[in-house]
Amino acid sequence: MTQNALSELSVPGTLRAGINLSNFLLVTGKSPNGDPEGVAPDMVAALAKRLGVAASYHTYATPGEVADAAARDEWDIALIAVEPKRAEVIAFCDPYCEIEATYLVPGDSPFQAVEDVDAPGVRIAVMERAAYDLYLTRNLKHAELVRGQSMAAAVELFANEKLDALAGLVPALKENVGNLPSARILPGRYTAVQQCIGTRHGRPALNAEVRAFTAEALQSGLVGRLIEKHGVTGKLQVAGRS
Repeated sequence: MTQNALSELSVPGTLRAGINLSNFLLVTGKSPNGDPEGVAPDMVAALAKRLGVAASYHTYATPGEVADAAARDEWDIALIAVEPKRAEVIAFCDPYCEIEATYLVPGDSPFQAVEDVDAPGVRIAVMERAAYDLYLTRNLKHAELVRGQSMAAAVELFANEKLDALAGLVPALKENVGNLPSARILPGRYTAVQQCIGTRHGRPALNAEVRAFTAEALQSGLVGRLIEKHGVTGKLQVAGRS
């Protein structure tokens, strides 16, 4: 099976990985040679070692750009959150970790729970094409999403336009709450964003190898060790354990 997977790599002897730089929990730094460091890059390195090939990192500013690059054959595997829209171009494997998402609201907001936010007239700032943006786009019935191109842009929209809520991953919201006077984070979650490794469609052998690797990484405790190694314990959860 491994030999069949290797034959599906576009560059012989190299596993090209699409990495989303906007997730600061999965990419926590940069090595002296410029390669990304963190849980996601280490997962790539471990998979490449399993396959007996070199790892090559192809970085993108946003997860949407990672998905767009599938059509240009810029990577063999991609490490971003699973979403139905992205699944149109990426064959996702099982998640290896997850991150809870909720809302940040002004201190005087009447909202006390995440369920309160989806109401007529409510405007929510969100990072465009983030996994939680795609989730909310599918699931909100009444509230309106106001999109920024980055999390920083979404925070500015929330503050400057006095929006009703800011959607985001819990760790990112906790980092921003100190810069937004009187703001508070709603308890609970509207979703848990599941981080996965995926392949392009039409690569069944490589996809099967990734599935087997992910299962072993979870069973052996590798994912938990990488979370601890990169200092994101309590922010990332091993998939299935939150």
